[in-house]
Order: sequence, then structure tokens, then C-alpha cells
Amino acid sequence: MLQLSYIIIILYSISILLLFLYSLAHFNLLLNYLKSKRSVDQSVQYDLSKSSEIPLVTIQLPIYNEKYVVERLLTTIAKMDYPKDRLEIQVLDDSTDDSILETEVLIHKIAKSRLDIKHIRRSNRAGYKAGALKEGLLSAKGEFIAIFDADFVPQEDWLYKTIPYFKDPKIGVVQTRWGHLNRDYSILTKIQAFALDAHFTLEQVGRNSKLHFINFNGTAGVWRKQCILDAGNWESDTLTEDLDLSYRAQLKDWKFKYLENVVTPAELPAIISAARSQQFRWNKGGAENFSKNAARVLQSKSIGFKTKAHGMLHLLNSTMFLAIFVMAILSVPILYIKNEFTRFEKVFDLLIFFIITSILFFVSYWITYKSIHGGGFKNFLKYIALFITFYTIAMGFSFHNTIAVLEGLCGKKSEFIRTPKLNIEGLKEKWKQNSYISDTISKNIIVEGLLILYFIFAIYSAFRLNDYSLIALHLMLFIGFSFVFIKSIQVNK
Repeated sequence: MLQLSYIIIILYSISILLLFLYSLAHFNLLLNYLKSKRSVDQSVQYDLSKSSEIPLVTIQLPIYNEKYVVERLLTTIAKMDYPKDRLEIQVLDDSTDDSILETEVLIHKIAKSRLDIKHIRRSNRAGYKAGALKEGLLSAKGEFIAIFDADFVPQEDWLYKTIPYFKDPKIGVVQTRWGHLNRDYSILTKIQAFALDAHFTLEQVGRNSKLHFINFNGTAGVWRKQCILDAGNWESDTLTEDLDLSYRAQLKDWKFKYLENVVTPAELPAIISAARSQQFRWNKGGAENFSKNAARVLQSKSIGFKTKAHGMLHLLNSTMFLAIFVMAILSVPILYIKNEFTRFEKVFDLLIFFIITSILFFVSYWITYKSIHGGGFKNFLKYIALFITFYTIAMGFSFHNTIAVLEGLCGKKSEFIRTPKLNIEGLKEKWKQNSYISDTISKNIIVEGLLILYFIFAIYSAFRLNDYSLIALHLMLFIGFSFVFIKSIQVNK
């Protein structure tokens, strides 16, 4: 029993200290972000008012069974304000359903307006999205490649706001911030927007302002074609091909430019099955990229220590869910160890590091929230409620995301599962008849149901042992897993 107690305490302590280390790095990004606000952007830019400086651009639209959003996507892209003779559109269509016919009709209609638009079909989905992008690149005419997923709705002047930065020949990528068309649809969309806003403001700016590695976010950005080819082209051996190519490009000394003030709206997953599949892909892909690129970052002689440190923690982002889950599971036996062996009492002072971690995240996310929604007492109260909700539900996703991380680290391969697009704003209540929504219940959901009971026992243990030091944590875990479990067994809710 004593030996087992030592093992539990060691793993529990490591988890808390890893989370604390990550929060310190995150707080450093906050300081970088605040400093960047006082600096003036001195980037050299093309003058696109001169026709001689307007480069040829190819827009790639990778789609797969997107009949509910394809019309909105193609209509939006067709309205892009850019000279038609300097623009090419590639619809990279891997669809296997009847959306192909609608897409063909839309493309034929758009082509009548003298836009250079092509419908590129493949005989199979080899390489998934990465394979489609690579296939399109073979015939792409543009010097620059803009990429939009099917649920994005870029502004008409989007190219005029992004392409000018490529006058600097070292710039390989220009990435814009995601906006959210359905931010206020539900609690689920609100917390997703909350987390993404932190990434697209504090993290991306915090890294980019100090020339640390950032990532192309898979969409709403532009690549220099030469950069893609120099970095080794798209590869499909991870589920996050965007993160992979980003790191390979920056290891080749290409620079990335992040534009916080250029917002590209998109639709957030509004049902939990869609959010689960997206979270799984992102977290497993992140772990796969750690396995693939961590050694390259550490061995690089062209980047400094601080950039390496932030790069490693960036690649380890998804692994934080593993630390959260281990801490959560072990926090229950920790209660009993604490009450059984008084010699370990001092060890439990480590909990202060988790409290500090939470405070650092609270401060950092407030800066993010304030930059988008504004300050003031009322907004601060809204923020407190949203932060607690986000923190709680994020814990509820910890088991699901831990499985993704472990699969990624162990090298277990899986199919690229796309996130179904619902077009909630356009279809109103009709989206519930979406044929892409799966009603299959994952085995993970059963475990999440058992975890609800586990943390009920944890709350009961606090009263039984008269030790309430972890009851707030256990209450959040109970609520978080309950939310994820209940939503997951409800279809289209």
C-alpha cells in the first residue's frame, strides 16, 4: 500500500507540475502579446493599386460531402474582390454523395462570369485533405495559394488584406484570425469560441511577435507556393497536416505572418458529436506531430533556446489533456492517502501550483476576452461565468482527448474524420435533418458515464473523510463529464 501511494503521489505531482509549466509558458505569451500592442507593424507590402504588383493567386477549396454549405462557399468565393485575370479557383472535390452534381452546376454558373474555376475530382481519397491539396498544387497557376475550408465565409477584400505581405520574399505564410458565425448558438459553441479566441489572439500573436513557431490553421490563410514545395509539400502521415507543414517550413527558415485584425468568419461545430470528432482529430494530430517533429526542433541549429522551448510546448499542447486526466483520476486516491499517511501531508501543498495555474489562465483569457468583447464590470462578470463553464467542460473532454493523445503518441493510425458542416444560420431548424450527422455512440461515452459515478464517489469521500480540499475540483469534474455524457447520448441536441 505504501509503495502504491508513492507511485500515485509521484504521477499526481508530475501532472500538476506539467500543467504549471504550461501555464507559465502561456503567461509568457500573454506578456509577448501585450508588448506587441505597443509596436508598429513595419512590414513591406505590395501596392496592389498598381496592376504590375498584383500577383497571380490560386484559391483552393478542399471539400468532401458538403451539400449544405457548398453553395454558400462558392457564392462567397466568386464575389472575392480581385482581378479575374489574376485569380484561379480550384474546387478540390473528394465527395462521394449527390453533392457532386450541385457543385458541378454551381461551378458551371460561376465560370460564365469569366472566373477561372476548375472542378478537380480524384478517383480516391488517398491522403485525405493533404492529398487533395497536393493534387491541386500540381496544376495550380498561382504564385500564392489561399485555402478555405467549406464552412468559411471570407470578406470580399480578403485577398487585398493578405497578399501584400508577401512582398517580403522570406514570408511563406499569411494566416488570419477565425471569426465565429454561430458563437452564441449554445453553451458548446460559446466555449469553443472562447478557447479559439485565446489561440487566435494571445497564442498566435504571442508567438509570432517574437518569431517563435506558429501554425497555419488549415484554412483562412495563404501559402507561398515555393514555400510549400521547399518544405517538402503536403504529407498525410498525421491528422493535422497543417501543423506538420508549418513546422517543416519554419525549420527551413520561412517566416510566418499572422494578422490578428483580419477576421475570417466560420461555423463552429454545434452538436457534440461534431465537436468530439474535431477535438479528437486535432489532439491526435498534435501528438503525432510531436512524435514527428520534436526531434527536428531540438536538433535545429538555426533557432534559439526560447523558440525551441515554445515550439516543444506548442507541439505538446494536446498532451496537457493527458496531464489533466491523470491528475483528475489520481486526485481521489490522493484524498485517502492524505488521511491514511500523515507523512505525506506536505506533498499536498502542490495543489497550490494548480491554483496558480488556474489564476494564470484566468488572467490570460480575460485579456483575450477583453480585446474582442471590451472591458467593463458587466463584461467581466460574463467572462467569469464563461471561464468557469469553459474550464469545467474542458475537464469533461479530458478522457476523450487523452485517448486521442495516446493513440497519436503510440503511432496508431486512423481515418481522417471530417467535421460535418450544418449551416445552422442558413437552414435554421432544417439542419437537424442533416444526413452527415452520425447517431453512433462511441465506446468512450460509456467510460465517461462511469467517470460521473467516480466523481460522485469523490464528492462523497470529501464528506466521509471530512476533507474538503479537493471538493471544488471534483464538483467541476462531475459537472464536466455529466455535460459531455448527456449531450453525447442526445442526438441532434
